[in-house]
Amino acid sequence: MVMILKLLVFFLFIFSGYFMGRIYDAVPVGIGIGLLTGAIALLFERLFKTVAVGKIIGGVAGLSVGLIFAKLLLFPLRMIAPDLSTASFVLTALFGYGGLLIGLKKGENLTIPGLFRIMRGQGTENNVKILDTSVIIDGRIADVCEAGFLDGIFLLPQFILQELQHIADSPDSLKRARGRRGLDVLHRVQKMAHITVRITDEDFPKIKEVDAKLVALGRAHDAKVVTNDFNLNKVAELQGVSVLNINELANALKPVVLPGETLKVFVIKEGKEYNQGVSYLDDGTMVVVENGRKLIGKNAEVTVTSVLQTTAGRMIFSKTKEEYEREEYKTVR
Repeated sequence: MVMILKLLVFFLFIFSGYFMGRIYDAVPVGIGIGLLTGAIALLFERLFKTVAVGKIIGGVAGLSVGLIFAKLLLFPLRMIAPDLSTASFVLTALFGYGGLLIGLKKGENLTIPGLFRIMRGQGTENNVKILDTSVIIDGRIADVCEAGFLDGIFLLPQFILQELQHIADSPDSLKRARGRRGLDVLHRVQKMAHITVRITDEDFPKIKEVDAKLVALGRAHDAKVVTNDFNLNKVAELQGVSVLNINELANALKPVVLPGETLKVFVIKEGKEYNQGVSYLDDGTMVVVENGRKLIGKNAEVTVTSVLQTTAGRMIFSKTKEEYEREEYKTVR
C-alpha cells in the first residue's frame, strides 16, 4: 500500500511537469523536471525516515544561527573594507557549517514532546529516571536510593501505577503481596529528601505493551529507565534509551573470587551433572562443588577452580580443598 502511494506521488509530479511543459510549450523539459522533482521527493522521504526529527530541527536551527553570526560579523567589516567577497564566502561557509554540526549534535536527543516543553518555557530536565514495575516490586531500589547512589527526578507514569494497582488487587495472594510491597516501596522512596517522585499522565495510546511505552517515554524525556527486566534492558538499549539495571548493579557488587581461593560453604543439594554438589554464598552466588554429592547437608572447605559470568549472574566452580591440593601435588611431581 505504501509503495502504491509512493508511485502515485511520483507520477503526480510527472503529470504536473507535463502540464507545466504544455503551458510553456516545452513538454520534454517539463516531464524531465517532474521526474527529477519526484525522485528528489522520494529521496528526501527515505532520508527523513532514517534521520531523527531532533537532528533535523537541531541542524536547521544551528545552520540558521551560524549564518546569522556570519552576517553580523561581516556587517562592521564591510564598513571598513567594502570588497570582502572572498572573506564573506569563507566566513559564511565556516559559521554555517560549524552551526550545522553543533545543531546536529545538540539535536540528537531532542524530541517533539521535548520541543513543545521548551516552547512552553518548561525547559529540559536533567537526571530524570523512569521506574519499571519489576524494579518497584523488587524493592531493592529503595535501599539503593537510601544509600545515595540514585537521586534526582523519578518519573512515574500512570500506566505503571495502574499496573501496580492491578497486581495489588489480584485474587492471587502472592501477587497481591508483591503489589502491596511495590506500593510501600514507592511511599518509602517518595519520603526521601534527595528524590522527587513525579507522577505523569503522559501516555502513548497507539502502543499497547507497557515496556514499549516505557521506552517511548524514556526517549521523549531523555530519561534513563530503571529496571531489572533483561528483555526491557535490551529493547531500550537498541532504541538508544539508557538503562540502569539493578541486577547488573548487584552482580557488580558481588565479591570477586579468583581460582585458588578457599571458601567455606554448606552443600545443600545435588547438581545437574553427575556427582556434583551445590551451595550458595550469602549474596546468592551459586557454588558448584565437583564430586560434592557426598557432602550434601554438610559444611565443606572448597577451593575455587573457575568463575563463570553469565547474564543471570555469577557461577563459581570448585573442588574440595583436599582433592584440589592432591591434584596440585600430582601436577608438581
